[in-house]
Amino acid sequence: MFERTANLVNNQIINYKCDPSEKWLVLIGIAPGAPERPQLVKGNMQLFSVDQQRSQALESHAASFAQFKVPGNENPSILISFATKSFNAGQIVSKLHVIELGAQPGKPSFSKKQADLFFPPDFQDDFPVAMQISHKYSLIYVITKLGLLFVYDLETATAVYRNRISPDPIFLTSEASSAGGFYAINRRGQVLLATVNEATIVPFVSGQLNNLELAVNLAKRGNLPGAENLVVQRFQELFAQTKYKEAAELAAESPQGILRTPDTVAKFQSVPVQAGQTPPLLQYFGTLLTKGKLNAFESLELSRLVVNQNKKNLLENWLAEDKLECSEELGDLVKTVDNDLALKIYIKARATPKVVAAFAERREFDKILIYSKQVGYSPDYLFLLQTILRTDPQGAVNFALMMSQMEGGCPVDYNTITDLFLQRNLIREATAFLLDVLKPNLPEHAFLQTKVLEINLVTFPNVADAILANGMFSHYDRPRIAQLCEKAGLYVRALQHYSELPDIKRVIVNTHAIEPQSLVEFFGTLSREWALECMKDLLLVNLRGNLQIIVQVAKEYCEQLGVEACIKLFEQFKSYEGLYFFLGSYLSSSEDPDIHFKYIEAAAKTGQIKEVERVTRESNFYDAEKTKNFLMEAKLPDARPLINVCDRFGFVPDLTHYLYTNNMLRYIEGYVQKVNPGNAPLVVGQLLDDECPEDFIKGLILSVRSLLPVEPLVDECEKRNRLRLLTQFLEHLVSEGSQDVHVHNALGKIIIESNNNPEHFLTTNPYYDSRVVGKYCEKRDPTLAVVAYRRGQCDDELINVTNKNSLFKLQARYVVERMDGDLWEKVLNPENEYRRHLIDQVVSTALPESKSPEQVSAAVKAFMTADLPHELIELLEKIVLQNSAFSGNFNLQNLLILTAIKADPSRVMDYINRLDNFDGPAVGEVAVEAQLYEEAFSIFKKFNLNVQAVNVLLDNIRSIDRAVEFAFRVEEDAVWSQVAKAQLREGLVSDAIESFIRADDATHFLDVIRASEDANVYPDLVRYLLMVRQKVKEPKVDSELIYAYAKIDRLGEIEEFILMPNVANLQNVGDRLFDEELYEAAKIIFAFISNWAKLAVTLVRLKQFQGAVDAARKANSAKTWKEVCFACVDAEEFRLAQICGLNVIVQVDDLEEVSEYYQNRGCFNELISLMESGLGLERAHMGIFTELGVLYARYRPEKLMEHIKLFSTRLNIPKLIRACDEQQHWKELTYLYIQYDEFDNAATTVMNHSPEAWDHMQFKDIIVKVASVELYYKAVHFYLQEHPDLINDLLNVLALRVDHTRVVDIMRKAGHLRLVKPYMVAVQSNNVSAVNEALNEIYVEEEDYDRLRESIDLHDNFDQIGLAQKIEKHELLEMRRVAAYIYKKAGRWKQSIALSKKDNHYRDAMETASQSGERELAEELLVYFIEQGKKECFASCLFVCYDLIRADVALELAWINNMIDFAFPYLLQFIREYTGKVDELIKDKIEAQKEVKAKEQEEKEVIAQQNMYAQLLPLALPAPPMPGMGGPTMGGGFAPPPPPMGGMGMPPMPPYGMPPMGSSY
Repeated sequence: MFERTANLVNNQIINYKCDPSEKWLVLIGIAPGAPERPQLVKGNMQLFSVDQQRSQALESHAASFAQFKVPGNENPSILISFATKSFNAGQIVSKLHVIELGAQPGKPSFSKKQADLFFPPDFQDDFPVAMQISHKYSLIYVITKLGLLFVYDLETATAVYRNRISPDPIFLTSEASSAGGFYAINRRGQVLLATVNEATIVPFVSGQLNNLELAVNLAKRGNLPGAENLVVQRFQELFAQTKYKEAAELAAESPQGILRTPDTVAKFQSVPVQAGQTPPLLQYFGTLLTKGKLNAFESLELSRLVVNQNKKNLLENWLAEDKLECSEELGDLVKTVDNDLALKIYIKARATPKVVAAFAERREFDKILIYSKQVGYSPDYLFLLQTILRTDPQGAVNFALMMSQMEGGCPVDYNTITDLFLQRNLIREATAFLLDVLKPNLPEHAFLQTKVLEINLVTFPNVADAILANGMFSHYDRPRIAQLCEKAGLYVRALQHYSELPDIKRVIVNTHAIEPQSLVEFFGTLSREWALECMKDLLLVNLRGNLQIIVQVAKEYCEQLGVEACIKLFEQFKSYEGLYFFLGSYLSSSEDPDIHFKYIEAAAKTGQIKEVERVTRESNFYDAEKTKNFLMEAKLPDARPLINVCDRFGFVPDLTHYLYTNNMLRYIEGYVQKVNPGNAPLVVGQLLDDECPEDFIKGLILSVRSLLPVEPLVDECEKRNRLRLLTQFLEHLVSEGSQDVHVHNALGKIIIESNNNPEHFLTTNPYYDSRVVGKYCEKRDPTLAVVAYRRGQCDDELINVTNKNSLFKLQARYVVERMDGDLWEKVLNPENEYRRHLIDQVVSTALPESKSPEQVSAAVKAFMTADLPHELIELLEKIVLQNSAFSGNFNLQNLLILTAIKADPSRVMDYINRLDNFDGPAVGEVAVEAQLYEEAFSIFKKFNLNVQAVNVLLDNIRSIDRAVEFAFRVEEDAVWSQVAKAQLREGLVSDAIESFIRADDATHFLDVIRASEDANVYPDLVRYLLMVRQKVKEPKVDSELIYAYAKIDRLGEIEEFILMPNVANLQNVGDRLFDEELYEAAKIIFAFISNWAKLAVTLVRLKQFQGAVDAARKANSAKTWKEVCFACVDAEEFRLAQICGLNVIVQVDDLEEVSEYYQNRGCFNELISLMESGLGLERAHMGIFTELGVLYARYRPEKLMEHIKLFSTRLNIPKLIRACDEQQHWKELTYLYIQYDEFDNAATTVMNHSPEAWDHMQFKDIIVKVASVELYYKAVHFYLQEHPDLINDLLNVLALRVDHTRVVDIMRKAGHLRLVKPYMVAVQSNNVSAVNEALNEIYVEEEDYDRLRESIDLHDNFDQIGLAQKIEKHELLEMRRVAAYIYKKAGRWKQSIALSKKDNHYRDAMETASQSGERELAEELLVYFIEQGKKECFASCLFVCYDLIRADVALELAWINNMIDFAFPYLLQFIREYTGKVDELIKDKIEAQKEVKAKEQEEKEVIAQQNMYAQLLPLALPAPPMPGMGGPTMGGGFAPPPPPMGGMGMPPMPPYGMPPMGSSY
């Protein structure tokens, strides 16, 4: 958004805000304070204008934006408030500023405000961290780091309040707009909500701050209580000064609307209007409209003025702007000018009856239901329905349906609504209504369902049929509907509703009037037995006519009825046609052979030959044997069905025999040629068996030709020894170019049999099967069989025939020529009894004859695979050593030597000396594997393989001496390397090092180093490593060289070496030297590489502590400091240990370990001194303060409290609490609980350990903050036992929190009820029964009747009757008066009067009788006074009980007892009162008559004016009669006179006259 200004560089940003319009932004940061006061943090602010794209830098710690409406400016102003605290010239200046941003030209602006922020002395370094502005109250909240809260008025910047709201630092705040305050989070994690107390802030500002103007402004802005008297007083002052506009504004803005009353309106109405000036009343209403919304009374008065002035448009505007509060009275007023506007007002005012009446007048009946549902009103729906029905039947239906959909059910019974429609013969409308409301299909609607069906079956059967078709009803009277359906000709519906079989049979035979599909569907609803019965009846009535329906039923429901039952039904009526049609539909899904056979049988008997042919061809489930027999017996003219059965199920011979014997040769030819030529061999065989002429057979065969399978044909002929029959056929096929193997096999057999040059055929014909023909030749001529088998590579057959006939030479030649590994394996198998004969023929004949290397190789490989080494050697010697073509063959020489190694090692050395063209390295390795070490050594020497040779000496012969001798002879580095490695393995380390040096070999330095270390030959190792360093640059070499120097104590060479270029891993070397306690050498290494941590530890091992501390300081590592510290502690170098410890304890994780180390060694004082020194460290953390507190608790308890109070905010209080609890420091423990807000534990600790922990003032502060209610009562018990003199003080503090009844019970059980009398007096205002009874009991005991009467008057929650009974016999008269008073308050008038009369308190008795309102008690009291001769009391009683005593009774008693003089004042008063009442009644009557006449006259004038429009107006219902007037009634007559008027206790008066003089009261 913008770049930071210079004053925010290196600042910590703590806040960023924008104003509501997002035109102004503010960024706030803090930085360290001035050098002269660094602890006071400096605040910087950057204010940025989005419109101007400019910034301004200011000093500020907190800021916030607000909107404020300046008087005279309709647009709100943008204000910014910011707080600063700075240090200038040695003074701290704290200010709060409120200024306007972007003042509007030409408009009143907000004047800049400034106020001081007063920080207490203890908070001089505190500073603001957040600011929130309450838009609800227009108050500024300034929150500081240490939890101070400043409250200022936004408009005047006046200070309102200051207090500390959190003991912990606050770091985050957020506005709480709904509460008018803010949320804050402190360092402890508590979330605080701060806001003003609406009930007390205004009295606080006006009272304690004595700022009346601010109090009034606060009350007006926030609508707050407490300024009522001030506002009323100010209003009266303005009104008296005729400042009506100001008074109107004050009334409009009065808090909680205290001045917006009818009295205020009347006050403005009473002001006389000055000519040319706006009436004050209109000024008042105008001010209210600009401020907001008028209340109901104000809206009515203003509307009355507007209506009188005929300015209806103003009303519409105000209602649209929601400026008026709608009421029924306002609607009545507006109705005189605009019905639509009045309806809107009625709706807003929720004047439901008026709204319903208005909708009825407008004929918008649907809106009545919607509105009534919305407001929960119930109009007279039946009347409304009747009204609609007269004019709009369809509208009545819609209205009825809307009623039926109302929540809670239809207000009018459905049957009643239906009868209303039917009464007017509106059957369609009644049906439409019932169909809609009966959709749920409920059992309770059974009657209505029957009703709607009945009326439609009688009048509109098609409608009833449609209703039944929908299936929407299921609870109607089905038998009744079934009868009606049958009468109406709806037979299907009748069938669906009848439930008895005779009824169904009676109806079902009407098939002429029933749709077949419907009838079929009906059968699906019947049981199996009933369905079959009905089907039988239909067949009996009309077999031909109903057969199609029965077939359709059987097809549709065959699974339910059972296929067997259906078949039996058709067979019972011998209806093969029905059986044919039924089974035809079922056949495709059935696998029952019997079903398929019956279908074939039915089709055959009905002449459906094509169907018989199709089924026999396609079906797989009929019984073939049974079907074949049936078809043969049926002798159908068409043999194709029989052909299908026999062809598919293998009855070809039977078919051939049937066709041949029945002279159906045409079908034989057709079957062979067209149906299945593959079965021609079977046909030929059967014809041969039937002795059919050969010409027919040959013709039949030739007609098929290539389609005929040759092999089975040959088999059939060969079985019957008629093979020559096929000669012509076979030759014909060959001439046509047939390559079929069976053709040539058959032809070959014929040639062999006839001995017509078979060798030529066997060798030249490529098509015959060698295996078949060879098998045919074996018994006739084995050599021919060998020829056939050789041609077809029939290995097994050829081997078998040659073995069987001892033809081993042929066999050997064949095996060598074949070069097949599997064949060689088979013939060379040890289980082959002819193997030796074959080997002899191979060695003597076959291989010498062969000139093919591949054949020789295959044979050799076969011998090797067969593991015949001796035979192989014999073979190879003959080939290799006897100057054959293969004598110099490299592979054969290798094979000869290798075979000898394996089979005859004694010949190997001779072969090595005689042969030269073999693979020396490979053969040598094989010799080594065969443990022929000398032969292997000779081979390697022969081929100059010195390394392999020396390896044989070292690894196999194991002669290091011979190896050394051989190495001196050949002088090769590689040989010396091998010797060195062998010497190293044997542990001859020095010799090995010498050999490695001779070999100049540095590759095995790791093994040499390891062996040297094991043998401890470090001098030799140094020589070797110096040689290695010349060849390789390895860290391991240089590192080991340094280590070797250290082991032989050559420290000077170490220093020289590390100064030279090297690649040693000095860190690892140093660690290794350290681990092996070579500390001096390690010190050199660590000092050189500046590893101060290791150096420090090394110096500790060398007891050089001062140097260790210096090294640790350079290392600056917590681990190092800790190790050096612990070493110094063990060495009792506590000064150095403290230096190290101070660097350790600043690490939280190491603090506890250091503490335990000191404590385990008993160094308590030194540990405390270390921790005390650590308090002043810049990096001192909470753990140090806490650990020091724990140490004080254990070892220096006298310093514990002071430490806790000084550093309470920097302690880990839970940990210190555990320590204090363990060490039993109860006072300190209590203080810690208070600081940690665990007030329950604090209170418990004080009560459990009161001698040390109790302090009255402190305990009072604690107990009011506890969360557990039980602690209140535990505290009461505690004070009762230990501090009874202070218990009232405690209870006064807890008065708002405890259950007063329980406290009284506690004190009563303890017998010290009087002790808490001050407390009970203080809380008696709560009117608690137990408190009232306890105090009354105390007052009775103390005979304090004044307090007792006061208690009874003010607090009535106690057992009144019980108290009265207790004190009615008290010896004190005043106590008995109190008892009578209690009886009077309890309504026990007789007991109260009796008690007063007994004590001669006649005044009390008279007042009681008057208050009772019972005439009998008053008159009995009069009689009592007469009896007692109390004439003055008699006169007083007449006055006191004036309203109760009847005048005739009083006069009668006075006249009889001669007390007329004492009754005369009563008589005068009575006559005066009733005379005045009569006068008022007469006056009211006369005025009412005048008003009636005036209204009649006014109506006549209005009617006269409207006569000209009379014909245009619609007819309307007559208006109700006016009071006192006659008017037309619904019947056309006149209304009766108004009822007689009564009231004021007078008897009714006749109309128009005074009561006759003689009438009695």
